[in-house]
Amino acid sequence: METKYIFITGGVTSSLGKGIISASLGKLLQARGYKITIQKFDPYINIDPGTLNPYEHGECYVTADGMETDLDLGHYERFTGIETTRDNSVTTGRIYLSVIERERRGDYLGKTIQVVPHITDEIKRRIQLNATKQQFDFVITEIGGTIGDIESQPFLEAIRQLRWELGPRRALSIHLTYVPYLAAAGELKTKPTQTSVKQLQGLGIQPEVLVLRTEHSLGDEVRQKVAHFCNVDVEAVIQSQDMPSIYEVPVNMLHQGLDAIVLRKMGMDPGETPELGPWRKFLELREQAAEVIDIALVGKYDLQDAYKSILESLAHAGTYNNRKVKTHFVNSEFLTHENVANLLAGMAGVVICPGFGQRGIEGKIIAAEFTRTHDIPTFGICLGMQMMVIEFARNVLGYKDATSAEFRVSEDSSCADGNLVPPYSRTPVPPFVIDLMEEQKNITQMGGTMRLGAYDCELKEGSRTYEAYRVSVPCDSVARSLTIRERHRHRYEFNNQYKEEYEQSGMRCVGINPVANLVEIVEIPTLRWYIGTQFHPEYSSTVLHPHPLFMSFVKACINK
Repeated sequence: METKYIFITGGVTSSLGKGIISASLGKLLQARGYKITIQKFDPYINIDPGTLNPYEHGECYVTADGMETDLDLGHYERFTGIETTRDNSVTTGRIYLSVIERERRGDYLGKTIQVVPHITDEIKRRIQLNATKQQFDFVITEIGGTIGDIESQPFLEAIRQLRWELGPRRALSIHLTYVPYLAAAGELKTKPTQTSVKQLQGLGIQPEVLVLRTEHSLGDEVRQKVAHFCNVDVEAVIQSQDMPSIYEVPVNMLHQGLDAIVLRKMGMDPGETPELGPWRKFLELREQAAEVIDIALVGKYDLQDAYKSILESLAHAGTYNNRKVKTHFVNSEFLTHENVANLLAGMAGVVICPGFGQRGIEGKIIAAEFTRTHDIPTFGICLGMQMMVIEFARNVLGYKDATSAEFRVSEDSSCADGNLVPPYSRTPVPPFVIDLMEEQKNITQMGGTMRLGAYDCELKEGSRTYEAYRVSVPCDSVARSLTIRERHRHRYEFNNQYKEEYEQSGMRCVGINPVANLVEIVEIPTLRWYIGTQFHPEYSSTVLHPHPLFMSFVKACINK
């Protein structure tokens, strides 16, 4: 069949959960046997979110082919199990850059370049690009931002044109809005939704389906009122009430027939309702898990979305280990030798989080020392792994001033949190046990220039990491192989000059990249569970395929 396109827009306010609705609909269509992909189009002018501070945009998710993307792509992958690519994430910056480069080459034959048609044509091309590389039954496109944002208008105009060109059997619009509850009046108010839909209609787009986000259940009267004023069938007015977990949203959408409505609107027979057996089993296990384990996240970005994939990976592993994981954020900027025992001693385990920049690193090093000397299960990820390496150098190898080349910045430069490259200068003092990667030394541009995407890693047989990957997890998702492939986002690496000293003193380098000889994984085998990874395993954990390292880590926390 010809590829069909579903566009999901948002109104009234941001953060309504377009990404979760997109992922849920994708999951339901997938359960019906359709091949789908989901893509995010963001109106901001940045080329990608890689240079954005996590406080601005939350987590930066990385695809296997090395694209820094919006965190919603993490939801897409966790819900559907599909592997997204750089073609699944597009920003205004990428659109304009492409058009400007073509103009500079003379591709437009001297024409005046305008938003319409040149920018909108490029947006339409990008929307359909995935379907030119693979055969998809459905391409779901989420448009970031909110109706009324000036930045969104070229994207909405491109959608309007595509819907007209493709016709109602191949293009459909879903609009997600908010229905607030006014406690003083004791009423749900639909006027914001009506206004949002009228804005969309004013741009030439009539949504076929409305998804109403609400904290309170909407009665039939409210749904009928919305349908009447927004020119939408009553059955196509779906309520998305707050759920205890985002993983219950697909089941909620299934109960209300969102997928069936979409198929009927596009001229297709919905057929039998999918069972969602494995998904429901996950929810059942999640509900049955009663015992709580406390795990600390030592990081410096004090907001939930900054470590979204780590939180979800811990939740997946907790569920399959019959536990509820309760995470406690510990701000590394304020972690000291005096308060570390109060903050970490009661934890079943500790995750030392990734990040960039010098702020808060000493707190992470203090955490690594405390957990190492008190045998608390510890998982260091990317920068977290590097802090474990630095701590070991200082307190075991005797290099008291050991550090990373990332933190040696000249006085006339600035290195704020984020994807920045400090001036590089090699000096024997202090010892850089973490050093700048060789291929990074001549790089001056910040965006998209790190070691990004999936790379091979060979595991040493007999290591705890090897055993974690070797043992099957639910759904037998892990191949029994000595070579794994994980996603990276970093500029600095373990300095192999010190490798032999580490090995002799008890910290083993158990994962090595076979091409570049980079140390990917370190562990201390004499401790319960003390493992650091240069890569980001959290990017690969999904609902039905929890990551083996998180499974092993949570199990160690339970045993403690």
